[in-house]
Amino acid sequence: MATGAEEPTLTVDELAARAGVTVRTVRFYSTRGLLPPPVIGPRRVGHYGHDHLSRLALIEELQHQGMTLAAIERYLEQLPPDLSAHDLAIHRALVASWAPDSAEDATRAELERRAGRALTGQDIARLAAMGVLERAEPVDGCYRVDPGLLRLGIELLGVPIAHETILAARTVLLEHSRSAAQELTRLFRDEVWGPYRERESDPEHVAAMKSLSAHMQPMVIQALVTAFQRSLKEELRAAFTTE
Repeated sequence: MATGAEEPTLTVDELAARAGVTVRTVRFYSTRGLLPPPVIGPRRVGHYGHDHLSRLALIEELQHQGMTLAAIERYLEQLPPDLSAHDLAIHRALVASWAPDSAEDATRAELERRAGRALTGQDIARLAAMGVLERAEPVDGCYRVDPGLLRLGIELLGVPIAHETILAARTVLLEHSRSAAQELTRLFRDEVWGPYRERESDPEHVAAMKSLSAHMQPMVIQALVTAFQRSLKEELRAAFTTE
Protein backbone atom coordinates (compact mmCIF):
# COMPACT_ATOMS: atom_id res chain seq x y z
CA MET A 1 0.00 0.00 0.00
CA ALA A 2 1.19 3.48 -0.74
CA THR A 3 2.63 5.46 2.07
CA GLY A 4 2.81 9.19 2.55
CA ALA A 5 0.68 12.08 3.74
CA GLU A 6 -1.39 12.39 0.56
CA GLU A 7 -4.05 9.93 -0.53
CA PRO A 8 -3.22 8.00 -3.71
CA THR A 9 -5.12 9.64 -6.56
CA LEU A 10 -3.46 8.45 -9.78
CA THR A 11 -4.82 5.69 -11.98
CA VAL A 12 -2.32 3.37 -13.62
CA ASP A 13 -2.69 5.31 -16.88
CA GLU A 14 -2.04 8.61 -15.10
CA LEU A 15 0.93 7.17 -13.21
CA ALA A 16 2.48 5.89 -16.44
CA ALA A 17 1.93 9.23 -18.18
CA ARG A 18 3.43 11.22 -15.30
CA ALA A 19 6.46 8.91 -15.19
CA GLY A 20 6.94 8.86 -18.96
CA VAL A 21 6.60 5.09 -19.26
CA THR A 22 3.97 2.70 -20.56
CA VAL A 23 1.21 1.06 -18.52
CA ARG A 24 2.74 -2.27 -19.48
CA THR A 25 6.02 -1.18 -17.84
CA VAL A 26 4.21 -0.21 -14.63
CA ARG A 27 2.44 -3.55 -14.48
CA PHE A 28 5.67 -5.42 -15.20
CA TYR A 29 7.49 -3.66 -12.36
CA SER A 30 4.54 -4.41 -10.08
CA THR A 31 4.64 -8.13 -10.87
CA ARG A 32 8.36 -8.15 -10.06
CA GLY A 33 7.62 -6.55 -6.68
CA LEU A 34 9.53 -3.39 -7.56
CA LEU A 35 6.43 -1.24 -6.99
CA PRO A 36 4.11 -1.60 -4.00
CA PRO A 37 0.52 -2.51 -4.84
CA PRO A 38 -1.98 0.30 -5.41
CA VAL A 39 -4.79 1.24 -3.07
CA ILE A 40 -7.96 -0.40 -4.37
CA GLY A 41 -10.83 2.06 -4.58
CA PRO A 42 -14.45 1.91 -5.74
CA ARG A 43 -15.18 -0.42 -8.65
CA ARG A 44 -11.87 -2.20 -7.95
CA VAL A 45 -9.85 0.60 -9.52
CA GLY A 46 -6.25 0.81 -8.31
CA HIS A 47 -4.96 4.20 -7.22
CA TYR A 48 -1.32 5.23 -6.93
CA GLY A 49 0.37 8.05 -5.02
CA HIS A 50 3.48 10.20 -5.11
CA ASP A 51 5.57 7.47 -3.47
CA HIS A 52 4.75 5.18 -6.41
CA LEU A 53 5.76 7.92 -8.82
CA SER A 54 9.05 8.54 -7.01
CA ARG A 55 9.85 4.82 -6.77
CA LEU A 56 9.08 4.38 -10.47
CA ALA A 57 11.39 7.29 -11.31
CA LEU A 58 14.15 5.70 -9.21
CA ILE A 59 13.72 2.35 -10.98
CA GLU A 60 13.91 4.01 -14.38
CA GLU A 61 17.05 5.91 -13.35
CA LEU A 62 18.71 2.74 -12.11
CA GLN A 63 17.90 1.05 -15.41
CA HIS A 64 19.32 4.08 -17.22
CA GLN A 65 22.55 3.45 -15.32
CA GLY A 66 22.67 -0.05 -16.81
CA MET A 67 21.57 -2.03 -13.76
CA THR A 68 19.75 -5.29 -14.36
CA LEU A 69 16.34 -5.96 -12.83
CA ALA A 70 17.94 -8.39 -10.39
CA ALA A 71 20.42 -5.70 -9.30
CA ILE A 72 17.59 -3.16 -8.99
CA GLU A 73 15.65 -5.60 -6.81
CA ARG A 74 18.66 -5.96 -4.51
CA TYR A 75 19.11 -2.18 -4.40
CA LEU A 76 15.47 -1.57 -3.48
CA GLU A 77 15.49 -4.34 -0.87
CA GLN A 78 18.25 -2.47 0.98
CA LEU A 79 16.11 0.68 1.28
CA PRO A 80 13.94 1.19 4.38
CA PRO A 81 10.36 0.13 3.59
CA ASP A 82 8.82 3.37 4.90
CA LEU A 83 10.77 5.81 2.71
CA SER A 84 8.68 8.80 1.69
CA ALA A 85 8.37 10.16 -1.84
CA HIS A 86 10.79 12.90 -0.75
CA ASP A 87 13.40 10.38 0.40
CA LEU A 88 13.03 8.37 -2.81
CA ALA A 89 13.49 11.55 -4.84
CA ILE A 90 16.78 12.17 -3.04
CA HIS A 91 17.95 8.64 -3.85
CA ARG A 92 17.08 9.22 -7.49
CA ALA A 93 18.95 12.54 -7.53
CA LEU A 94 22.06 10.81 -6.20
CA VAL A 95 21.81 8.05 -8.78
CA ALA A 96 21.15 10.49 -11.63
CA SER A 97 24.21 12.52 -10.67
CA TRP A 98 26.44 9.61 -11.74
CA ALA A 99 25.16 9.76 -15.31
CA PRO A 100 26.54 12.05 -18.01
CA ASP A 101 24.49 15.11 -18.89
CA SER A 102 21.82 14.42 -21.46
CA ALA A 103 18.83 16.16 -23.02
CA GLU A 104 15.69 14.86 -24.64
CA ASP A 105 13.17 16.24 -27.11
CA ALA A 106 9.56 16.45 -25.91
CA THR A 107 6.42 17.88 -27.45
CA ARG A 108 4.03 20.13 -25.56
CA ALA A 109 1.61 17.19 -25.27
CA GLU A 110 4.33 14.97 -23.77
CA LEU A 111 5.23 17.66 -21.24
CA GLU A 112 1.58 17.98 -20.26
CA ARG A 113 1.27 14.22 -19.83
CA ARG A 114 4.26 14.27 -17.51
CA ALA A 115 2.79 17.22 -15.60
CA GLY A 116 -0.65 15.64 -15.37
CA ARG A 117 -2.31 18.86 -16.50
CA ALA A 118 -2.35 21.48 -19.23
CA LEU A 119 0.62 23.87 -19.23
CA THR A 120 0.12 27.56 -19.86
CA GLY A 121 2.53 29.78 -21.72
CA GLN A 122 3.64 31.14 -18.36
CA ASP A 123 4.35 27.60 -17.14
CA ILE A 124 6.55 26.96 -20.17
CA ALA A 125 8.37 30.25 -19.61
CA ARG A 126 8.98 29.35 -15.96
CA LEU A 127 10.32 25.92 -16.90
CA ALA A 128 12.67 27.59 -19.37
CA ALA A 129 13.83 30.10 -16.75
CA MET A 130 14.56 27.26 -14.31
CA GLY A 131 16.73 25.51 -16.91
CA VAL A 132 14.30 22.64 -17.44
CA LEU A 133 13.79 23.73 -21.04
CA GLU A 134 16.61 25.10 -23.13
CA ARG A 135 14.21 27.32 -25.04
CA ALA A 136 10.75 28.73 -24.39
CA GLU A 137 9.69 28.25 -28.02
CA PRO A 138 9.70 24.76 -29.58
CA VAL A 139 11.78 23.85 -32.61
CA ASP A 140 10.09 21.42 -35.01
CA GLY A 141 7.30 21.10 -32.46
CA CYS A 142 9.64 19.87 -29.70
CA TYR A 143 11.27 21.39 -26.66
CA ARG A 144 14.78 20.43 -25.60
CA VAL A 145 14.30 19.10 -22.07
CA ASP A 146 16.67 18.22 -19.23
CA PRO A 147 15.12 14.95 -17.93
CA GLY A 148 16.94 15.25 -14.61
CA LEU A 149 15.22 18.58 -13.88
CA LEU A 150 11.85 17.93 -15.49
CA ARG A 151 10.06 16.38 -12.50
CA LEU A 152 11.48 18.97 -10.11
CA GLY A 153 10.48 21.81 -12.42
CA ILE A 154 6.94 20.48 -12.79
CA GLU A 155 6.60 20.15 -9.02
CA LEU A 156 7.81 23.72 -8.54
CA LEU A 157 5.07 24.96 -10.86
CA GLY A 158 2.56 24.01 -8.17
CA VAL A 159 4.48 25.54 -5.26
CA PRO A 160 2.89 28.80 -4.01
CA ILE A 161 6.15 30.71 -4.21
CA ALA A 162 6.81 33.69 -6.43
CA HIS A 163 8.69 32.92 -9.62
CA GLU A 164 11.37 35.47 -8.66
CA THR A 165 11.92 33.69 -5.34
CA ILE A 166 12.43 30.34 -7.07
CA LEU A 167 14.95 31.89 -9.45
CA ALA A 168 16.73 33.62 -6.56
CA ALA A 169 16.96 30.28 -4.71
CA ARG A 170 18.32 28.64 -7.87
CA THR A 171 20.98 31.36 -8.14
CA VAL A 172 22.02 30.81 -4.51
CA LEU A 173 22.30 27.05 -5.03
CA LEU A 174 24.27 27.42 -8.25
CA GLU A 175 26.68 29.95 -6.78
CA HIS A 176 27.40 27.94 -3.64
CA SER A 177 27.59 24.60 -5.43
CA ARG A 178 30.05 26.10 -7.90
CA SER A 179 32.12 27.45 -5.02
CA ALA A 180 32.11 24.06 -3.28
CA ALA A 181 33.07 22.31 -6.52
CA GLN A 182 35.98 24.70 -7.05
CA GLU A 183 37.26 24.24 -3.50
CA LEU A 184 36.99 20.46 -3.66
CA THR A 185 38.72 20.40 -7.04
CA ARG A 186 41.53 22.57 -5.68
CA LEU A 187 41.87 20.26 -2.67
CA PHE A 188 41.97 17.17 -4.90
CA ARG A 189 44.50 18.79 -7.24
CA ASP A 190 46.86 19.97 -4.50
CA GLU A 191 46.58 17.14 -1.99
CA VAL A 192 45.96 14.11 -4.22
CA TRP A 193 46.83 14.76 -7.84
CA GLY A 194 50.07 16.58 -7.07
CA PRO A 195 51.57 13.79 -4.94
CA TYR A 196 50.35 11.25 -7.51
CA ARG A 197 52.28 12.95 -10.30
CA GLU A 198 55.41 12.66 -8.19
CA ARG A 199 54.85 8.90 -7.73
CA GLU A 200 53.16 8.01 -11.01
CA SER A 201 55.77 5.33 -11.71
CA ASP A 202 54.37 3.25 -8.83
CA PRO A 203 51.89 0.77 -10.43
CA GLU A 204 49.94 0.29 -7.20
CA HIS A 205 49.52 4.03 -6.75
CA VAL A 206 48.37 4.42 -10.35
CA ALA A 207 45.70 1.74 -9.82
CA ALA A 208 44.58 3.38 -6.59
CA MET A 209 44.32 6.76 -8.31
CA LYS A 210 42.19 5.35 -11.14
CA SER A 211 39.87 3.71 -8.63
CA LEU A 212 39.56 6.93 -6.63
CA SER A 213 38.78 8.98 -9.73
CA ALA A 214 36.04 6.56 -10.78
CA HIS A 215 34.32 6.63 -7.39
CA MET A 216 34.98 10.19 -6.24
CA GLN A 217 32.00 11.91 -7.87
CA PRO A 218 29.19 9.82 -6.34
CA MET A 219 30.91 9.80 -2.95
CA VAL A 220 31.37 13.57 -2.95
CA ILE A 221 27.80 14.18 -4.13
CA GLN A 222 26.36 11.93 -1.45
CA ALA A 223 28.47 13.68 1.18
CA LEU A 224 27.31 17.10 -0.06
CA VAL A 225 23.66 16.11 -0.11
CA THR A 226 23.86 14.64 3.40
CA ALA A 227 25.68 17.68 4.79
CA PHE A 228 23.27 20.07 3.07
CA GLN A 229 20.20 18.21 4.34
CA ARG A 230 21.42 18.38 7.92
CA SER A 231 22.45 22.02 7.66
CA LEU A 232 19.16 23.04 6.06
CA LYS A 233 17.16 21.16 8.69
CA GLU A 234 19.08 22.92 11.47
CA GLU A 235 18.70 26.35 9.87
CA LEU A 236 14.96 25.91 9.26
CA ARG A 237 14.45 24.68 12.81
CA ALA A 238 16.30 27.72 14.18
CA ALA A 239 14.46 30.14 11.87
CA PHE A 240 10.91 28.91 12.54
CA THR A 241 11.07 27.64 16.12
CA THR A 242 9.31 30.05 18.43
CA GLU A 243 10.50 30.71 21.92
